[in-house]
Amino acid sequence: MSLPPADQLSLWTDEGQASAGAREEGLGGADVVPSTGNLAASQLAEARTTVPEAALLGSMPVFRHPRAEREIRLGKALVGYECKRVRRRSIGMVVSDEGLSVRAPTWVSWSDIEIALRAKERWICAKLLDQRERARKRVSAQIDWRAGCQFPYLGEPVTVVLDPVVCGARFQPASLDAAPCRHTLRLGLPHQADPDQIRDAVQAWVQREARDLFAQRVQHFAVQLGVQVTRIALSSARTRWGSASADGSIRLHWRLMHFSHSVIDYVVAHELAHLREMNHSPRFWDVVRSVMPEFDAARDQLRRVVIPD
Repeated sequence: MSLPPADQLSLWTDEGQASAGAREEGLGGADVVPSTGNLAASQLAEARTTVPEAALLGSMPVFRHPRAEREIRLGKALVGYECKRVRRRSIGMVVSDEGLSVRAPTWVSWSDIEIALRAKERWICAKLLDQRERARKRVSAQIDWRAGCQFPYLGEPVTVVLDPVVCGARFQPASLDAAPCRHTLRLGLPHQADPDQIRDAVQAWVQREARDLFAQRVQHFAVQLGVQVTRIALSSARTRWGSASADGSIRLHWRLMHFSHSVIDYVVAHELAHLREMNHSPRFWDVVRSVMPEFDAARDQLRRVVIPD
């Protein structure tokens, strides 16, 4: 069954409280201490009931972890979740790109686990929807690496042209006199080059450009902030756009080159600000704001974006 985009789905029985539930989130997990003392008998019975999958598949969204052991109806969704018994005092929940994972003490009953899940159902549903939407965006962002394909560079599309005569890679900015007006990257590859060759050649060129541009922007903001940078390195971390160490070394994700200059400047200013404030306190954000007063739009864009691959 094909589903509408996540922003058109509502998984809560009480739809009016969906937005409030979406705010009930932390850094990727939640902890609940099991307690059934105040639960009504009817609710307890419902928590012990497994919803028949066949009756739900045609009428509601299904989220199933690949190692799901149990299923539960949360709001208007059927959720298959992984559960591991561990030595801990509370029930922990994490929603990843695989789905819902639960970590529960060995002594906690299945009914207590499901009661805890229902108590957090709005948070769980919000996270599951977010992960599904990100997965959809990842698929749409995948690049079919071939002659004529496009990839984003400094916020604009660039068309790949295979030209065996070219040595290496040659970037040609769009010309207003040309039709159609577009940026191109001419690669010195044979016309029959396979997708891996094309991808590797493009990414190698982007990384070379990243080293030069990042060095320029780091120097620009380092002077304004009065900080000393000892080393600049490219990163390909899965979860961070950049990092800073107390010794003055900076790491910046090379894929930032897909975005506009303002986004790159925000990440550079952010990491250099850490050389003055190794935290995310109000003082830290004041440092960022001192060199980039309107950084909110760039920060929001990075929070929503999915990296093309």
